[in-house]
Amino acid sequence: MASSHTLATAPGGAEYLRAILRSPVYEVAQVTPLEKMEKISSRLGNTILVKREDRQPVHSFKLRGAYAMIASLDQQQRARGVITASAGNHAQGVALSGRRIGVKTLIVMPVATADIKVDAVRDFGGEVLLHGANFDEAKAKAIALAQQQGMTFVPPFDHPAVIAGQGTLALELLQQDAHLDRIFVPVGGGGLAAGVAVLIKQLMPQIQVIGVEAEDSACLRAALDAGQPVDLSRVGLFAEGVAVKRIGDETFRLCREYLDDVITVDSDAICAAVKDLFEDSRAIAEPSGALALAGLKKYVQQHQIQGERLAHILSGANVNFHGLRYVSERCELGEQREALFAVTIPEQKGSFLKFCQLLGGRSVTEFNYRHADAELACIFVGVRLTRGYHERMEIIDQLQSGGYQVVDLSDDEMAKLHVRYMVGGKPTRALPERVYSFVFPESPGALLKFLQTLGTHWNISLFHYRSHGTDFGRVLAGFELTEHDPAFERHLMALGYECHDESNSAAFRFFLQG
Repeated sequence: MASSHTLATAPGGAEYLRAILRSPVYEVAQVTPLEKMEKISSRLGNTILVKREDRQPVHSFKLRGAYAMIASLDQQQRARGVITASAGNHAQGVALSGRRIGVKTLIVMPVATADIKVDAVRDFGGEVLLHGANFDEAKAKAIALAQQQGMTFVPPFDHPAVIAGQGTLALELLQQDAHLDRIFVPVGGGGLAAGVAVLIKQLMPQIQVIGVEAEDSACLRAALDAGQPVDLSRVGLFAEGVAVKRIGDETFRLCREYLDDVITVDSDAICAAVKDLFEDSRAIAEPSGALALAGLKKYVQQHQIQGERLAHILSGANVNFHGLRYVSERCELGEQREALFAVTIPEQKGSFLKFCQLLGGRSVTEFNYRHADAELACIFVGVRLTRGYHERMEIIDQLQSGGYQVVDLSDDEMAKLHVRYMVGGKPTRALPERVYSFVFPESPGALLKFLQTLGTHWNISLFHYRSHGTDFGRVLAGFELTEHDPAFERHLMALGYECHDESNSAAFRFFLQG
């Protein structure tokens, strides 16, 4: 077999093995390291190894499959050029592969594609055509242009040459550690999972290969349930690298035959895995890049796995920087390290303090409140957990035993996405009110000191606090008091925290003042 493009439409395992062994991907791709993650290995009681595909020249594994297919083209096909549709990693892989081989590349990207991705493709030598409102429209345009201009369409996953190129990653895994027990692979369209699984099962079938999907784009799981590829009604875009509506026909055939298991994880678990990768390896993974680790963690917990050697693939690191804000907010929830509650407390002096004391010294991560009723106050509170779900239940029992009405919002998507930022509004009656911003040391007891010093002498009419993991905390608080209150000024001095009077803030007057 001269090159991978001579693979049959539905090659057998032996044919894929030969194509992988003869793949030319190392003309452009790197042999990426397999690194031990010390912290999470200790935490999970297994040896956890990460395959660093973020170290590729395009920061993802997609380069392997793109180069394998383009390198397999004959001279006539190369002369006419190649085309693809992609808004992410595949686009960069095709562009760099074309430049390395000397083939013209045209990448059709949706009009709304971020500039950083468009610029990256151009930097790698690709020509960009912005077309369509979404990937499906861009893909339809690319296929139409391929037919009109005689260009070769390079699919992102569903082609034997692309699958064989991705399978070179599995060959490296075996060369780097032949004693693996399980390999966890992210699944979008299935190209990587198919390539890894077919290679592993030809050479070392005792190693289990487990596919990991995002819950809101689990096209493989849907196909397995239906017995054939099917269209999802919708896909979530958080892990956009695996946001695929329909698994490929060839990738489905291989995944169904060679994968040992498939597991799905939610967005919070992916966020927690992003944090794990940073803390252990100082790698900043895109959400789809951390997907396999999220699945590994869930699988270990579900099956009580101990003492094994487990590898997962960090598949990409082309992260949208502003998306890290969401990851940071959600990772604690994904690790069961934070709980969110709505709690009804009496609207009277000292209530905040009594509530915090009832939490038994636990760290409060967020506290949102706005005066709205003369009798009762509803607060939105976050609490840091050290023992996960069981501690969450303990807190609910303690608060209910203390006479509080409690609603657990830890699994409420509306609360996590929106309500936490919208708690409050304008009071239902006119208040003699002053509003202050505070900066205080982020240390145990700092919030209690604040409440003990100020919260038992003046009614707190507004309160917002959110821990951001830094060495200082910020609070916005309102108090029922007159314009000039010497006693309040003395208590501010005794508190000793940096503070500023924000009562004349335009934002306060517009959104919060009665």
